[in-house]
Amino acid sequence: MNTAELIDRSLKKLEGSFRGIDDIALFNQKKVLDAFIENRIALRHFSPTTGYGYDDTARDTLNKLFACVFGAEDAIVSPMIASGTHALTVAMFGLLRPHQTLLFATGTPYDTLNDVIFGEGIGSLKDFGIDCVTVPLDCSGAPDYTAIARACDKLDPSVVMIQRSRGYEMRPALSVAQIEEISGIARRNGKTPFVLVDNCYGEFTDTTEPTVCADAVVGSLIKNPGGGIAPTGGYICGTKKAIAAIEGRLTSPSIGREVGSYAGDYRPFYQGLFLAPHTVAQSIKTAMLFSEVFSSLGYETMPKTGESYNDIICSVKFGDKDKLISFCRAVQSVSPIDSFALPEPWDMPGYNDQVIMAAGAFVQGASIELSCDAPIRPPFIAYLQGGLTFEHGRLALEKCLNEIFNK
Repeated sequence: MNTAELIDRSLKKLEGSFRGIDDIALFNQKKVLDAFIENRIALRHFSPTTGYGYDDTARDTLNKLFACVFGAEDAIVSPMIASGTHALTVAMFGLLRPHQTLLFATGTPYDTLNDVIFGEGIGSLKDFGIDCVTVPLDCSGAPDYTAIARACDKLDPSVVMIQRSRGYEMRPALSVAQIEEISGIARRNGKTPFVLVDNCYGEFTDTTEPTVCADAVVGSLIKNPGGGIAPTGGYICGTKKAIAAIEGRLTSPSIGREVGSYAGDYRPFYQGLFLAPHTVAQSIKTAMLFSEVFSSLGYETMPKTGESYNDIICSVKFGDKDKLISFCRAVQSVSPIDSFALPEPWDMPGYNDQVIMAAGAFVQGASIELSCDAPIRPPFIAYLQGGLTFEHGRLALEKCLNEIFNK
């Protein structure tokens, strides 16, 4: 069977799943459109500001718009947030105080958070006397609800943190229902910890967001909610109490969100959010097709056909370093930007292992654009995500398959 026939056969199997993704995209597009109309978004909201940014209506309205879309009481949306890791760091330092406990309820924190939490002599949570306790996932890669309950009862944590996406693990991303269950366990018996959710890669994959149960939900604008248009930035949506505690760590406790200008054009942040439901659907369809095709070739993939997509990522286990590197290089070679570049494993800031990354993106490092990355460690799993258009995803798949067949 040639490459085209293999892809066509896989597309036939995915027709029902694709219809389901289109239904979610339609629901979320209406939600976003309604929020734009309700907040009376106008051309004046795109205007840049300088200096302190007092009375920056574009900034303040963008906060309100995100809160409305995510069903939250309040929000911080800022180009000053450099990444998802930065947004999570701001949130953790805003919600925690010295000698309190952070309970990480979903296994080992993502690699870039390791030094933020456990580092020594660098201004980490540990340096401020904050303990972090991790509850491992169960043998299936799902939250261990019994162990989470025991830890909450024993430690009485001030913040319970949940990582929705898989990170660099071969486990399913969490659904909103699973996040709700963890939140319910954390708040049993009258306890009132802040529930903090790392929502990176999960936005608009469902018709609801974790704000239905969490105090603060965090993400990056160069992932899902930026729609492939936002050039930088991050968001934190949540309760008024949580956002009030966090905003002073974005700037300083004395000024919070009262200052903060942006001399660039705000339009990409608004336009990116508007495009996000459609762009996320394109990314999920791309991930589904990669998963189905590579599964049919005998590779272990996740999620499998018929399983829910609670993030935009497709994991492919290669079990071989050279195959992993070849796959990432094939993705890079069919990228619109820097297609001629040859990705190499390198000591990427914030990671404990060397990482290889294919990211021929219009926005540097934007993983809502078709990209692929992996730590260079057994069992050599590639994490593919993004795709501004499904058509580009299909072309990239053809290139990856041709690389494999030729070798």
